[in-house]
Amino acid sequence: MDNPWRLESVKGIQALPMMKEPAKITAIDHLNASALMLVTPEYAELKRKRSVAGYNPAAPSFAEPPPMPSEFTTIQGVKTRFAHHSNEGRPTVVLLNPLPQSILAFAPMWASLCEKFEVYAYDLPGFGRSAGGVEFMNFKAQGEFLGAFISHFSIEGAHLVGPDIGMPTVLYHAATDGAGVRSVFVGDGPAISPSSNGSIINKMGYSSFWRLIMGSVGSGPFVEAGNRVGYVNYVPNATEISEYKESYAGRMPAILEWFKGYPESLASLDPLIGNIQHPTLLFWGRDDKLLLVDNGERLLQRIPGSRLHVFDHCGHFSYQDQYEEFRDLLVNWVEEVEGKA
Repeated sequence: MDNPWRLESVKGIQALPMMKEPAKITAIDHLNASALMLVTPEYAELKRKRSVAGYNPAAPSFAEPPPMPSEFTTIQGVKTRFAHHSNEGRPTVVLLNPLPQSILAFAPMWASLCEKFEVYAYDLPGFGRSAGGVEFMNFKAQGEFLGAFISHFSIEGAHLVGPDIGMPTVLYHAATDGAGVRSVFVGDGPAISPSSNGSIINKMGYSSFWRLIMGSVGSGPFVEAGNRVGYVNYVPNATEISEYKESYAGRMPAILEWFKGYPESLASLDPLIGNIQHPTLLFWGRDDKLLLVDNGERLLQRIPGSRLHVFDHCGHFSYQDQYEEFRDLLVNWVEEVEGKA
């Protein structure tokens, strides 16, 4: 699908794409998301934690996302949206987008990472602004495409960063191929079977009824529900919300196939976890109510030599909810791994 965004220049840096008419979460979107929250028991606890943190949904953490590049390339016939900052001679970091978001989610830390590293980010096929459909809605296909991305850009020694849906993508590639990988930095996602899920993940992954409901209401409630159960601190701005709603408009049937195949994908990845030999740092939000921190604790026992960092006062979207701590953790990790090379 074509990118409907225009790009502007800010002090010589390509700015984030800005829509002429941003998509908004409508009153109907809010109503449908609220209905889902009524059958999401974890939501009450998250609201209490937000109250303690002084959370104000009307006050975005950033008025606009910080500048970040955005362009397209074609990889194995798939039009792929990516960002790249060249920093010759420095370690390479590759960021994979989460759901229901896109690479825009990394904007708060982009400039800081670019000061120290060569940095790539890309939207997984079928997610964000990248093309792709049902054929990519499983861990195996995404893991194999990651290998194609690394090969396409001739990346060597990459530090792979995969939150949420990026996590099984990175782990599958590391466990079955590992080409071009220096370290693994993943969390807040599915990988281990059985998975410790929140009620929403169980609805989407194991109930055809709830998949039918979500498919009928569209991307607005999907994004809004994610915002309500994914954050304790961070408040997305209008540009972010517009990007995410537009990214998944008309694509919910394919996205729901990812959830339908969730049990099978878990069963395919779980036996491979012990094959991962790369330095691995796992991260999790302590208040993650979509995929519980127990998953990270069990992965710690399964991945040889791995570590686990848990972010306090942090929900599922840890890369934004505690973006400064997340950024510092990533920088320190890459520098440590490189120092041992």
